[in-house]
Amino acid sequence: MTETQSEPIASEPIAFPQDRTCPYHPPAGYPSASRGQRSVSRVRLFDGRTVWLVTGHAEARALLADPRLSSDRSHPDFPLFAPRLAAIKQRRVELLGVDDPEHNAQRRMLIPSFTVRRTAALRPRIQETVDRLLDAMVEQGPPAELVGAFALPVPSMVICALLGVPYDDHDFFEDRSRKLLRGPEPSDVVGAREDLDAYFRELIAHKRREPGDGLLDELIAKHLETGAVGGEELVRLAEILLVAGHETTANMISLGTFTLLRHPDQLARLTGGADAVPAAVEELLRYLSIADGLSRVAVEDIEIGGETVRAGEGVLLSTAVINRDASAFASPDELDLGRGARNHVAFGFGIHQCLGQNLARAELEIALPALFRRLPDLRLAVAPEEVPIKPGDTVQGLLELPVTW
Repeated sequence: MTETQSEPIASEPIAFPQDRTCPYHPPAGYPSASRGQRSVSRVRLFDGRTVWLVTGHAEARALLADPRLSSDRSHPDFPLFAPRLAAIKQRRVELLGVDDPEHNAQRRMLIPSFTVRRTAALRPRIQETVDRLLDAMVEQGPPAELVGAFALPVPSMVICALLGVPYDDHDFFEDRSRKLLRGPEPSDVVGAREDLDAYFRELIAHKRREPGDGLLDELIAKHLETGAVGGEELVRLAEILLVAGHETTANMISLGTFTLLRHPDQLARLTGGADAVPAAVEELLRYLSIADGLSRVAVEDIEIGGETVRAGEGVLLSTAVINRDASAFASPDELDLGRGARNHVAFGFGIHQCLGQNLARAELEIALPALFRRLPDLRLAVAPEEVPIKPGDTVQGLLELPVTW
């Protein structure tokens, strides 16, 4: 670290998180290296705590691969950017909220089910799910609310089939997932967590008596029954896989649809042929960056971006701004489905890079082209500014998407 800095740190840090005003652009108030601002700066959380915000692409990749940053959410200094999260701070979060060696052991246990090969084997089932939902939309006729009719059911049905969770229970776990991620009150989050805990305890007990053929059944047979994992650890792992497995992709499908409708020239590229689809999906992942605000805590001093992050200080990484860094992406605020850049951090980076990214890509590569192929006249049923968007303190996306055709 040099003693001379390019510009002084602002005397009054900006608030974090902030709401998006356009659903597919980062909040305008966030600092951006592309606008000549610092790539590492200070922000203020709801409780007045000041933490570091990283918005530079190179700095983010370096930090996300640095073992001196911890993902342990039980750490007393771990940064929380919403009041409701404090209510479950001491509740252990498996996989996402643990460090090595625990994280590595859990990831090795799960990763065989999320490889490219295993995901490829799921593609016919994903296609069948997508086609069945589109059949239902066509049969019902316009208008439709796309989140409930298509964007949410696709990944929800797929993750249920993968895990061996009864889809008949989807109203229950989708409701609890919403409360877990958005609250709004701390009591909502606590209640949702307790309900999901009880649900999976009962489901695991049932599967121990009557095994099925899902991933959860495999984990019970190979790891729970052998004593490699405990019952409560498996409950928490199942919750992470279920919630993350449908919430994130559902937001990408709905927000991706909205974004493509607002960029008809790029939509034409998506529907121009199957060869264009993988690159288009990568660009949408970069451009939308729905999993914004990755949280870490420093366990040792780290020099980064001309600053020293001290041990015990919180670090947030805004993937939405990081993925708009002009040093990594030409014309980063433009949607270019031919860009094909896979060096984005929409799935994170380093050891905690999203376990389910292959599955998410497959779902998006199948769902979005099929939607526009089946409904070529799809359009918004309301003015764009009337589409309700999610607040900045959760996974980004749309609350509803009214469409017609």
